[in-house]
Formats: sequence, C-alpha cells, structure tokens
Amino acid sequence: MTLGLQGPVGWTKSNKLYCSKCFCYVSFPVCLFYFLTQCQRQMLTLISMASVNFSSMICYSILGPFFPTEAVKKGASQTVVGLIFGCYALCNLIGSLIMGRYIVQIGAKFMLVTGLFVSSCCTILFGLLDRVPGGPAFITLCFLVRSLDAVGFAAAMTSSFAIVAKTFPNNVATVLGSLEIFTGLGLIMGPPVGAWFYQSFGYEVPFMLLGCLLLIMIPVNICILPTIVADPSKDSFFRLLTNVKVVLICYTIFTLSAGLGFLDATLSLFAIETFDVLPSSVGLIMVGLSLPYCLSSPLIGYITDKYPVTRKWFLVTGALTTAVGFCLLGPVPFLHIRSQLWLLVFMLGVIGFSLSMTAIPTFPEIITCAYDQGYEEGLSTLGMVSGLFGAVWSSGMFYGPTVGGLITQHLNFEWAAAVQGGLACLAVSNCSSARRSMLEKEVTNSEKNNVRFHFL
Repeated sequence: MTLGLQGPVGWTKSNKLYCSKCFCYVSFPVCLFYFLTQCQRQMLTLISMASVNFSSMICYSILGPFFPTEAVKKGASQTVVGLIFGCYALCNLIGSLIMGRYIVQIGAKFMLVTGLFVSSCCTILFGLLDRVPGGPAFITLCFLVRSLDAVGFAAAMTSSFAIVAKTFPNNVATVLGSLEIFTGLGLIMGPPVGAWFYQSFGYEVPFMLLGCLLLIMIPVNICILPTIVADPSKDSFFRLLTNVKVVLICYTIFTLSAGLGFLDATLSLFAIETFDVLPSSVGLIMVGLSLPYCLSSPLIGYITDKYPVTRKWFLVTGALTTAVGFCLLGPVPFLHIRSQLWLLVFMLGVIGFSLSMTAIPTFPEIITCAYDQGYEEGLSTLGMVSGLFGAVWSSGMFYGPTVGGLITQHLNFEWAAAVQGGLACLAVSNCSSARRSMLEKEVTNSEKNNVRFHFL
C-alpha cells in the first residue's frame, strides 16, 4: 500500500515523519492513525469486491448444466441457445465501454450498487421464464432479460476492477489474483448448486435463491465500500488502441473469453449425450475448469507483481497450454483418440490453470501501457482500462457461444473445440511477435544511446 510516508530516514529528532503527500512533518500518532485508516479502507474494499465477485459469478454460472436442455425443450435450437449466451456478452461489451468511459461522472460506488440491483432483479425474472409458453415468446424474453442482466453485470464488474486498481495501485495483479479465488468459488459452486436445486426443486428455485443473494449484497456494499472522488479525463479508448501491444493483449483476452463462452453453451449437452451423465454430474465436471483457476490465480498474481518481466512469459506459455487443452478436449478427430470422461475432466483442469496464467497478467499490463502512453494516473484511466478489458472479454463471450454453437450444430463438439484451440495458437504467435519486436526496439535504443555516448 502507498501511504506517502518515507521510511526510517524520514524520522527527525522530534519523532516526526515527513509525509510526501502533505509536504510536511507529522507526529507518530498522526502517522499511525493514517496507516490504520488506510488499512481499514483497503480491507473493507477487499471484502466488498470479494462479495461482488462471488455473488455475481455464482449467478452467472448456474445456467450451464441445465438451461441448454430446458431451452431445447422450449423449442430453441443449439444455435439459438448459443445466441442467448452470446447476447449477454454483446450487451456486456456495449455496457462496459459506456460504463468505463463515464465511471467518474456516474461514481464508482453508485455504478457498482446499481449494477448489482439490476443483475439481481434479472436473475429472479429469469427464473420465472419457465412459465412462459415455448417458442418465440420464450426465446424473446430470454434475450431481453439476459441482455438487461448483462448491462448490470457490466456496471458491477467495470467499477469493481477500477476500484481495486485505485485502492491497491502497487499490487494490482496480486489483489486481482486473490479476488479470483472468490470468482473461482462462484464458478465452482454455481454449476453443481444450480444443477442440484434444479434436479430437486425445479427450474425456478436456483434463480430465486441466487437472485436474493445478490440483493443481500447491495446493503452490505453500500455500508462498507468507500466513496472514491476523482476528476474526469479527456483521454479515450481509441488512443489506447493505437498501441500495438495493447491490441495484442486484447486479442489474448478475446481468445480466453471465447473459450469459456464456448464451454458454457456446449459442454453440458456434449457430456450428457456422449457420457450419459445427469445435469448434476455436469456441474461437477465444470468444477474441473474452475478449481485449478481458483487455486493458481493468487500465486500467479503475486509472481507477476513481484517480477513484472514474467508477465510476457506467462502470456505465451498460458496461451500455448490453452491451445493444447482445447485440441485434446474432444479430442480433435484427426488425432483418432476416443472421447473419455477422465480425459475431458483432465483437459478442463489444464485449461483452467492456463487461463489463470494468461488472464491475470493482462489487466496490470494494459494499465502499464496506458501510463507509458501518458494517461493520467487516476480513476478515469483505470475505469477506461477496466471498460476496455470488459468489452474485449465480452466480445469473446459473444463469439464463443455463437460461433461455437453454430460449428457444433453443423459439425460436432470436437471440431468446435479445435477451432478454439486454433485461436489460442494464434495468440501464442502474436505474443511471441510482440515480445520479439519489443526486444529489437530495446536493442536499437541501446545501440543509439551507445553511439550518442561515443560521439560525445
């Protein structure tokens, strides 16, 4: 944490410490009070963000095990199911860009609380859709409620990332990695809990319970989340996207979310048809993806914060591992390997671990690029980066279910998974090229400096 107080060398004979923020000497009690206040503020922020991550993700992930089957019963095709998942991501994309641009004007805390309220109401409404007649009416309402839910989720997540980066400026990856424990717990608990409630009590109960959980989070966050005041910035997304490195990182984020969106829309039907498992068992299979991601994220976040140079290596290695995992998930037909349940679960674990290697370094790396381009250090820039991250992530979540569902319907799951692996391979190539060009640029700059020094 950054307190603005210098170390032991700052102490004077009168037991006062120099504060670099106030440009004056302060007494020890004042210093201690400031330290404790900052610690309390950061701890409350951490608790708030953990509750938001957990409750939002558990509501998001409950659909996977049973909704595709329920939608097919109501007259939706595999392609339409993919579009229902995809429209969530498309509206999330638009919402993330708007929320990220105007986070200062709206207010980070107000944006987060309002997003939770909208998302909770939509979750409850989604649980009532089984009472709607099958066919166009059911499909239309699915699109409508899911789209509104996406806007609320975009508001909550955009403000969440920005608040974390503002409160923990020197430990962004470590804190985000730690918060991914709660994201992972939500993703882990969502499918099995949702499938169990669905199998025991029917379609409505999972959505009602989890929607009420989100509602409970609203007063909690109003009480404990600090208010952040900042001035708006004149910078834009477009100038940030002129940085080639940022564009390549955005493509990597796109491939990650596309893979997850593809699995959300297609994995349950593939597992039920191929291995004849129950929806509750599909929820347990999906734990194989979430658990490794949840456990590895804090460690990777700590390493990338302490040794920033490792971020590039994690991006390349993680993308390559993701590509291998998707190719063996089916597995891809030309390998002539028979589909087996243990191989499916193992590859999901490999993909989950590789996702943490690739996803955790991306957000702090984009922030670093923004500051290197001259963006102001403040909530406005952090909100812009958060909005860009959310928008790119959402574009992948739209592509994955939509295109993946289309390929699965016309070919099969194995080939659709192989396409996702191909996207990850392209990300490896892009990251490697970016790293090579950066090294060449550093060498060129070093040679110019040597020539200039020799000339002088």
